[in-house]
Amino acid sequence: MFFINITSVYSQNEAGATISGYIYNSRGEALFGADIHIDGTHKGATTNLIGFFAIRGVDPGEKVILASFVGYKNQSRKLNVKKSNNEVIKIYLEDDIIEKQEVIIRVDPIRSIEKRFLDPISFIELNTSEINNIPRLVEADLFRSLQTIPGVQPISDFSSSLYIRGGTPDQNLYLVDGTEVYNPEHAFGLFSVFNTSVIKNVEFSKGGFGAEYGGHLSSVLNVTNMEGNRNNFKADVDVNLISAAATFEAPLGSIGSVSGSFRRTFIDQTYAKVIKEIPDYYFYDGNLKAYFDLGEKDKLSLSFFGGRDKLNYVFDKSIANSVSFQNDWGNTTAGINWIRVINPDLVATFWATVSGFSSNFYFPDVGFVEKNDILDYSIKGNFEYFLNKELSLKAGFENKIISGLLNEQFPGDIVNIGMHRDQYSGYITSNYRPYEMLAIEAGLRYDFFRSDKDYQNLDPRFVIKYKLNGLSNIKFSAGIYHQYLNRIPRLFLTSIWTSADKNTLGSSANHFILSYQRDIEHMYTLDLDLYYKRYFNIYSFNQNYLSDIVPEYYDSRGEPIFTDSKGLYDRGDSKSLGLEIMLRKEYGYITGWLGYTYSLTKTETDGINNNQYYYPRQDRTHTINAIANVNINDFISSLNGKQSLTSSSKWTLGINFIYATGQPITVPNSTYYFNQLPDWDNSKFNVSLFPSEINSVRLPPYIRMDVNLTWEKNYDNWTLSPYLQIFNVGNRKNTWF
Repeated sequence: MFFINITSVYSQNEAGATISGYIYNSRGEALFGADIHIDGTHKGATTNLIGFFAIRGVDPGEKVILASFVGYKNQSRKLNVKKSNNEVIKIYLEDDIIEKQEVIIRVDPIRSIEKRFLDPISFIELNTSEINNIPRLVEADLFRSLQTIPGVQPISDFSSSLYIRGGTPDQNLYLVDGTEVYNPEHAFGLFSVFNTSVIKNVEFSKGGFGAEYGGHLSSVLNVTNMEGNRNNFKADVDVNLISAAATFEAPLGSIGSVSGSFRRTFIDQTYAKVIKEIPDYYFYDGNLKAYFDLGEKDKLSLSFFGGRDKLNYVFDKSIANSVSFQNDWGNTTAGINWIRVINPDLVATFWATVSGFSSNFYFPDVGFVEKNDILDYSIKGNFEYFLNKELSLKAGFENKIISGLLNEQFPGDIVNIGMHRDQYSGYITSNYRPYEMLAIEAGLRYDFFRSDKDYQNLDPRFVIKYKLNGLSNIKFSAGIYHQYLNRIPRLFLTSIWTSADKNTLGSSANHFILSYQRDIEHMYTLDLDLYYKRYFNIYSFNQNYLSDIVPEYYDSRGEPIFTDSKGLYDRGDSKSLGLEIMLRKEYGYITGWLGYTYSLTKTETDGINNNQYYYPRQDRTHTINAIANVNINDFISSLNGKQSLTSSSKWTLGINFIYATGQPITVPNSTYYFNQLPDWDNSKFNVSLFPSEINSVRLPPYIRMDVNLTWEKNYDNWTLSPYLQIFNVGNRKNTWF
């Protein structure tokens, strides 16, 4: 439903009415990103997180407004707009359960082009249906879905981590309901922590994001979980080959709703019991979100997430008391979000969040213990003010209190590095649209990061958008970005969280992006992005750190204590350039996208590879992705020249194809055999392998195709969805993967 409030708004540049209100679905959930506009015009708006919208500068008279959202039936309403009028209209957007070919006709081409013009540069939205229909590795996963988008590279089949435009996973800002998640991966990266069954909307920016986002260099992934059904209780259970999950939604009287989920893998209880090569491992996670409608102007939500991975690895299960180690790690987040619509031209949003990540590693047989923690308390606010139809302002603040610990104990050495950091940020962004074909966004972000060495930075951000004609537009973006917290990966153990200090400089990046967008026959969208990025002060783990770091003092036993990060990490710089092409179809019985990526990434690290640039592991020169989701019922009907009839069941086919240039690797350059005199033994030689130039050899091209066939049967109060999936059709032996 939506409430429409028509009020009079005047300014020195404009006189007219403002149509404002909220858009919901039939279950009472706010529809984020829904479109509302005046029929036949460019004048309209898009709803925010609470479903709020405002159409400004509306001339008095009879108007027809149209509300639309993908997956819902469009609704229209006639209004008599007056200069001074207050009216509340309630309209429910009903689900469009069966996607028919006629959906294409109902898409307003004017507003579709206008929305893409106003969207941020290098920006993609995904809904739950698109994520779930991509062929999955056992279960649907958000990160693996994003890996099919141009510009996003996987490092291997065993990792869902996101390497975006040459960057590393820790350079991505991950938000769930406004709370930052520091380690969003399960199973050493095999799955993400985001449960797709509770996701409402996904916003993904691959670069050039605005001044309201900071602290990360590469991208922003903003996930919003569903609020819950305001009318009825609903529950879902999903069981697959390795895990089980349950979700629920329920109303909270007349003031709100609640939703939640829980999932757990059971590899440790099944496969690991009978196959000795499979370790004793499992993970669990849970979400809980409550949404409260405190009136037409105030919306409040509370959210919680918790999850943990547990691994008990025994080297030889057939031997009693075999050597083993234990590793557990996980996230806990909680947040409060309050949105206040002060008036149709001023909206304020506030968050109070806490996010923690911890990992524990125990290897008692070699006397090694490690603990790595990070805890973040944040308060932030955002104010959006519309001065007139040409100019709007956005300003905000963020304050973080961050603590962390890296403690390692092993024979002869102790590492004990703690940190307490404060970060204060403020930003302002202006959106200026002097006329219909041009929009300019300029922003400035200020960061003050307090450590044993303080950092202050000003990050300017700039975007210019120009409509070439009624079907296409061009955008250019430039900006500076800084990052003060880094997750340093290691060969096997979980990554280390560290921060900028007197020894480790803050990281930075410069973004330059040129984008071209075009609508083709109001059915397809074409996106072409050309980018160039420079990274400065990028850190990696120093594998020889024990020989490079100096102890601060010694304990009573004479063991050295290391409390400083000096020598623990290697510093370097990177540069990346690329071209991305994406052809997407969002409507009809066949949906999906075809993507191509050309990228070139090079890194230099102090003291490595003779200080010369080399290709990092995530560099892939050419990548082709093809995703197709086919509603078989509608497809067959179209072949027979008939309309698809509403049915209680449907068949869906999902296809995922990928071709990628091989990754760079380092190979041995020479081999040496040696022994010691006088105990020369020809039968026992020691062997040393000396590497060639780092990552100078490419693996063979990577090719894989996955197929997913699902039959969905709807009953009165429940749905059955068995599916058949074939991963890697053709059983191609991809080297290394």
